[in-house]
Amino acid sequence: MVINADSAQVYRDLRILSARPTPEDEARVPHRLFGYVDATESCSAARWADDARQMIAEVHRSGKLPILVGGTGLYLRTLLDGIAPVPAIDPGIRATVRAMPVAEAYRALGRDDPQAAARLNPGDTTRIARALEVARSTGRPLHAWQQDRIGGISEMVELHPLVLLPDRDWLMARCDARLSAMFDAGAAEEVRALIGRADVSPTAPIRLAIGVREIADWLEGICTRDEALARAQLATRRYAKRQYTWFRNQPPVVWPRADGTKPAEALAMLSG
Repeated sequence: MVINADSAQVYRDLRILSARPTPEDEARVPHRLFGYVDATESCSAARWADDARQMIAEVHRSGKLPILVGGTGLYLRTLLDGIAPVPAIDPGIRATVRAMPVAEAYRALGRDDPQAAARLNPGDTTRIARALEVARSTGRPLHAWQQDRIGGISEMVELHPLVLLPDRDWLMARCDARLSAMFDAGAAEEVRALIGRADVSPTAPIRLAIGVREIADWLEGICTRDEALARAQLATRRYAKRQYTWFRNQPPVVWPRADGTKPAEALAMLSG
C-alpha cells in the first residue's frame, strides 16, 4: 500500500502539476492520501499526520505493508516525532499577522522570536507568519512549543527508511524535463480551472504550489508561455535544492542515504 507524504499531491485539483501518480499507476497497487483534499481546504502537517496514522493502522490491520513516499519533510517529521501542542491562535492576531507584508512580519519576528527569524528565509511568508502569530498569541516562541511534541509514531513502528539523493545534474535535468512535460500534458487547463473557481480563495494553500502562479500569469497575459515555463523550472530547481539539503541533513544519521544514485538504483539497493 503506497501512502502519499507530499503536501501538493494531497490536492485533487492538481494531478498533473503536482506530479501525482497516473490513474494507470494507481491501478497497479493501492494508493492512499493522494488527491483526497479539495482546493477549498487547507491540509496542514497536523491534519495529514492524523490521516496517515489512521491509514497506516488500517494497512497494518489488513496484513499489508504501508510504504510512505514523498518529499515533504515537515509531514514526515510530524508523523514520526509528533506535533507541538500549540493552543488555538487568537483570530484577531492571526488576521493582523497574515495581513502584514512579509518584510514587516520578518522584522516583527526578529523582535518577538529572534531564534525563528535567524532560522527562516526572509521571504518565507508562510513560516514567518506562523512563527509570529504563535509568539504573539501564546507569549511563547514556536521552538519552545516544539520541544513538547506529542502524537509521534516512531516508537510504535518498525521503520525501513531510504533517503534518495540522486546526482544533482541528473536531478535538475529531470526537473526541467518534467515541467516541460507538465505544460504539454494540460497543466494550464488545471490552473485555469483552479483559478476559475469562485470558492477558492486567492490565498488558499493550493495556490502556493509551484507552477500555479507562473501559469496564472501566462493565462492572464502577464508573461508568455516560455517565460512561465522558465520561471516554473527555476522555482522547481530551487525547491529541489532545498529538499536535497533537508533530506541530507535533517533525518536521523542512521537513515541510509542513497548518495549519487538514481532512484531505480537506490530501490534495487534497498530490495537487495
